Amino acid sequence: MRKPIRTIVIVGGGTAGWMSAAALARVAGKTHRLHLVESEEIGTVGVGEATIPPLVTFNRVLGINEDDFLRETQGTIKLGIEFKDWWRRGHRYMHAFGAIGRPLGLTPFHQFWLRARALGLDGDWEQYVPNTVAARALRYGRQQRPRTPLEPLTHAFHFDAGLYAALLRRHATAQGVKRTEGRIRRTVLNAFDGHVEAVEMEDGSRVAGDLFIDCSGFRGLLIEQALGTGFEDWSHWLPCDRAWAVPCANGGDFTPYTRSTAQGAGWQWRIPLQHRTGNGHVYASRYMGDDEAASILMGNLDGEGLAEPRLLRFTAGRRRQMWNRNVVAIGLAGGFLEPLESTSIHLVQSAISRLLTMLPNEGIDAEEVADFNEKSRLEYERIRDFIILHYKATERDDTPFWRDCRHMAVPDELARRMRHFQAHGRVSRLYDELFLEVSWVQVFLGQGVLPRGYNPLADQLTEKELVAFLAEVRAMIGHELSALPTHADFIAGIAGAVF
Repeated sequence: MRKPIRTIVIVGGGTAGWMSAAALARVAGKTHRLHLVESEEIGTVGVGEATIPPLVTFNRVLGINEDDFLRETQGTIKLGIEFKDWWRRGHRYMHAFGAIGRPLGLTPFHQFWLRARALGLDGDWEQYVPNTVAARALRYGRQQRPRTPLEPLTHAFHFDAGLYAALLRRHATAQGVKRTEGRIRRTVLNAFDGHVEAVEMEDGSRVAGDLFIDCSGFRGLLIEQALGTGFEDWSHWLPCDRAWAVPCANGGDFTPYTRSTAQGAGWQWRIPLQHRTGNGHVYASRYMGDDEAASILMGNLDGEGLAEPRLLRFTAGRRRQMWNRNVVAIGLAGGFLEPLESTSIHLVQSAISRLLTMLPNEGIDAEEVADFNEKSRLEYERIRDFIILHYKATERDDTPFWRDCRHMAVPDELARRMRHFQAHGRVSRLYDELFLEVSWVQVFLGQGVLPRGYNPLADQLTEKELVAFLAEVRAMIGHELSALPTHADFIAGIAGAVF
């Protein structure tokens, strides 16, 4: 007879652990005992300070007010990511959230732009992306919108991950999550089925449970060290394996977007918060030494460095199973994809959501576990492919790193998508995956993957009607965004600070 699942133990705090605890407390707190074990002596990676829009929904489900969230996490608004020097030196583009223009019937807007480009009528697709136009103008506000065919701005956040974890910790413990402080000495396995029975603390006490969530970071204390699940290494596609991270004083534009600047063997991030700017240099140690990478980072800060840079080591890839026996790995314990598209915290959120839909009751079902693992695999692989696209689709050949990236063989599914888009600008997605068609379109175009043709449905407009349609969309975007405050004024109105 299978053992009922009544006690859930979360191993590890940080963003992943406290997101898991807060969500479980909100949804399953009345039926399950929730216990989180963490040690304040063990640091967290803390590079996940830039997010994507689904976190807005996650906070709303938890009942966290957005203004309170921005104040308590020193947060700012994110409308997208600017990529500088990725396709070629001196070039920049924005992967913005939200829509591109507006469709006509079943035909996406970018197909009309592709037709206009083929006719020599238009060359700048970014002027039709409301989020990009607002980001470039350093504007953001909650739109009080009249009836319009355009979608409202779609936003995410930049925030201090440590402050967010502290906010979630207060939120979760107030709803009954028990917390134990201390280091884990060993994992106790059941002699019969190999499931985890308990974790034993350094003081000899035990924390027992029926289901364990491993949020212990790269160590994979339960999923790997105790269960030996195995790791699928993707460094042949994503060779960056180290990052220097450092905060600096605010300086430069107070941007409502993340900036990613390609460097000789990787890239540098810039994330503006209320109290500081987060910076990091992600690079491949096979092509660049640690000292040179640190020097590049420190030489490209907007303001004075506020700490010594911290070195992080990692390998791109994922656990062969995210759910093994009675252990579910969430966050870095389950896998790592570099923070190029700000997916780390989203992967935590989506794993939590997936677990909640499959939360076991009277024991753990093998079919549910297999389904969880398959969905997790597909999600990681599609995000992986999207990140690889940024490295593969480039004209840069000025360093060995970029030459190797440009000529590398890519996963079959990514190669298929690139062929489809190069033909007629179509994005062929197979699954319920994270990045929508508009994201693929922007990165394809931004990285110089230009289609040879376009969907013939775009010919439904005459040339004169096409020109008028494009002008109408530009005018609507300009009219709506002209009334927005600056990003600095918007945040100052919430936080009471001046930027």
